[in-house]
Order: sequence, then structure tokens, then C-alpha cells
Amino acid sequence: MVVVGAGLSGLACALHLLGAGREVTVVEREPHPGGRAGRLDLDGFQIDTGPTVLTMPELLDEALGAVGETVADRLDLVPLSPAYRASFADGSSIDVHTEREAMAAEVARVAGPREADGYLRLRDWLTRLYRVEMRSFIDAQFDSPLDLVRPDLLRLAAMGGFGRLAPAVGRHVRDERLRRVFSFQSLYAGVAPERALAAYAVIAYMDTVAGVHFPRGGMRALGEALAGAVVKAGGTVRYGDAVSRLERAGTRVTAVVTEEGDRLACDQVVLTTDLPAAHRLLGHTPRRPVATRYSPSAVVLHLGTDRTWEGLGHHTISFGDAWKRTFTEIIHRGRTMSDPSLLVTQPSRTDPTLAPEGRHLLYVLAPAPNLAAGDIDWDREGPRYRDHLVEVLEQRGLDGLDASVRTEHLVTPADWARQGLAHGTPFSLAHTFAQTGPFRPRNTVPGTSNAVLAGCGTTPGVGLPTVLISGKLAAAKVVRRTGGRR
Repeated sequence: MVVVGAGLSGLACALHLLGAGREVTVVEREPHPGGRAGRLDLDGFQIDTGPTVLTMPELLDEALGAVGETVADRLDLVPLSPAYRASFADGSSIDVHTEREAMAAEVARVAGPREADGYLRLRDWLTRLYRVEMRSFIDAQFDSPLDLVRPDLLRLAAMGGFGRLAPAVGRHVRDERLRRVFSFQSLYAGVAPERALAAYAVIAYMDTVAGVHFPRGGMRALGEALAGAVVKAGGTVRYGDAVSRLERAGTRVTAVVTEEGDRLACDQVVLTTDLPAAHRLLGHTPRRPVATRYSPSAVVLHLGTDRTWEGLGHHTISFGDAWKRTFTEIIHRGRTMSDPSLLVTQPSRTDPTLAPEGRHLLYVLAPAPNLAAGDIDWDREGPRYRDHLVEVLEQRGLDGLDASVRTEHLVTPADWARQGLAHGTPFSLAHTFAQTGPFRPRNTVPGTSNAVLAGCGTTPGVGLPTVLISGKLAAAKVVRRTGGRR
């Protein structure tokens, strides 16, 4: 069988299929594995161009375990402590620890003992929420909305999972800074905290309870580890092979054809491309009662500097003062943030080998409207916005940032679109209610009997943990369809 795409979902799928005894060929258009967990080598800096936050490494262990390997065999994962440093417009900061007592002490320091008690209640709620959701709603196949009706549905409802995220967090902690720390993750799901389902607090569990890690060698090491395990287990990974079309015989895909004209016969195919690209290859036009809505995009500024700053952690969330207005601007008005809230990652803090000696690597992510929500000429406005972001960071304590830059690379929504990502967003479909669980595009496609989808556009959704699960779910679907055949 053929897996199209050597991103993390495709590689996880391949490992689970190899573990089930299937013969697997993975076809990848780039010269390396990783997919959206991309890479850029620039002037001696080893830059991760995709996700920078790694949670739930046990899902990597699960994929590798399918072929008898472990994370320890392939990766050197460093637990980050603190997981984040959150800085605020009033000059205060909170170190976000994943250890229970350490975080309770930090909350007591910044907000008092009553808030520390509220944090402990919030942590317990997040943990119970995660356990219910993971077993029944995240790591689960949905073939129809009726599959949602299961015993844990009542448990989730009783826990307030179908309410709104911001009020749910606010029932436990009153301090506005803490509310932001435990709700900003809804940006990953493409929905403002005031409108996101409380069920998406599960992302806060992954970040603030389960813990954040970083692989030595950068996030690119994840794709290399999984691809290496695929090859060792007998699979084939073909790089630099873009897929141009699929051959069909009725409802079945019979071959994958590359742009070079190579024909790869298959009895099953898994497509991990961006969702519209997968539908184009299959010749399918989705019919949904509600139009699909895409997540906001991001402007990412990669900076190689000749200095660092004492206040920066590995991950620093720099919150602007106008928090609620931020979501209105980027989601509903299609504008850039007037008072930006930014994720600043400094991977060279944990792994200095990612930068030349005496240099440092910064990754600045600014949420931005996708191309459907906003009409911004990014090729013209991008450099101006870059200057604005640098100016904001200098005002927030990174004095001399602009003068310290020795190399840089700017990525805007227009650049994401040029990479083939719909509406210029790397975050795919937003996790609105109509695009969650059984209402999200399924991993099978009407009119095709042997094609399965994986990746962030299908179930269970966006994020490193969920795309790894999507690969496992796709593999399970293939195995269930083919039974004992090898």
C-alpha cells in the first residue's frame, strides 16, 4: 500500500501498518521527512519552520512501539521546566510548571493562596477531562454522529465540556493572567476562548499538566526518527516525489502516479496532504450543510541573533494588554493584532548546537488572519509587520533586538499559501462545534472504497498529538477494511 506524505501523521500511519504486517511505501514531495514540521538551514542556523511545542511524547512511543522500538531508541527528549514563561503588559510574569506543587507555589506567589487552591481544582478538572476525552473522543473512530452517543458523552457533559472554555477556566481561577495561561491554547484550535468548547481545555492539560518536551536536534528530529524506524521495519520512503494524480478503477484507487511519471500500484492508499489537495486527487467535492471554516494563520519570524535576553525561556508567551480584542481582529475583522500576543521560542537555549557558536535562534509566532478572513497584501505588508513585531518585542524587554539580528527569515500567510496550504493557514480547519468529533471531515471519502485520510484536516484534528493519533486511526481503518490480507 502507499502513504502519500511523510509528515508525522503519514509516518505514524506507516509504522502502525508495518506493525500489522503490511508492505508500505511512503511518497514525499520534499527531500526530507516531517511535513509541516519543516526545516530551514540558514547561515549555520538549524531552523524549525513548523510546530515548536512537543507534548504527549507517549504517542511517539506508541507509533514506534508498533515496530518494536521506543522513543529512547531514536530521540533525546528534554523535559522543559518551566514549560512556558508567560509575560504580561503590566510587567509581571508567570513560570508555567507542569509539576503540581511547583505550579501551585508559583500561582500563590503571583496571585495568592486562594488562586493556588483554584489552580489545584482546575488541574484536577483538566486531568479528568483528558481521561474522558482521550479514550472516547480523541483516540476514537467516528463513522457517523451516532457514534458520539456513548457513556462518556454524559460524563463529558456533566463536567461542563459542552460549555465555553473561558468561563469554565474562570470558575476555577479569577486572576486574568491565569485565565489566559489556561485558555490561550484555543488559538491552536482556531477559536477564541470565549467561543471555544470547554472540551478544548484538554489542550491546556497537554501543555500544563502532561508537560512540554524538546528533542535535541530540533523538531526535525521527530520526522527523522519516525522515518528511520519505517525503513528499519522494512518500509520504503521515497523523497522528492510529488504525487500528480491517482489512477482509479471504479471506486478503487489502483495506483499513485508521481510527477516524474512513476506508477506505484496499490491496494490501499492513505492521503495526508492538505484536505483540499486530497479531495482534488480523489476527484471529490465535499458536500457539507455548513461551509468549512479555517483557522487563523500566523506570521512567523525566524531570527538568528548575536545575543540573548535573561527574561526569555525556551518558550515565552508575551501577552498584549488587549487580549479579547486580539481574537476579534484576526478572526472576524481580518486584521493583524493591534496589540500583539506572541509566542517566542528560543530552541538554542535547550540545544545550543542549533545555532553557530556564540549565536542564538529565535522563533516569533504572531497569530494572523487567514487569506479568507483578511485582504492583506502580505508581500507588501509583511516587511512592515516584521518591523512592528521587532519594535513590540524591544518595548517588552528585548532591547537591541533589531541590532542583534545576523540572519532572518519571514513567513506570512501568503507564503503558507504558496506551500499549498488552503487559505494560507498551516492550522487547517478550525475546531468549531460543526467541525469537531464526528462532524469533522472523516478519514474516509464517499465514492472511494480503498482511500483513507490522515493529518490535521481530518479526525481528530490539529496539533502534534492529534496528527499522530490520526495516523494510527487511518492505519486501523485500513487494517479493518483488509482483514487478514497481507
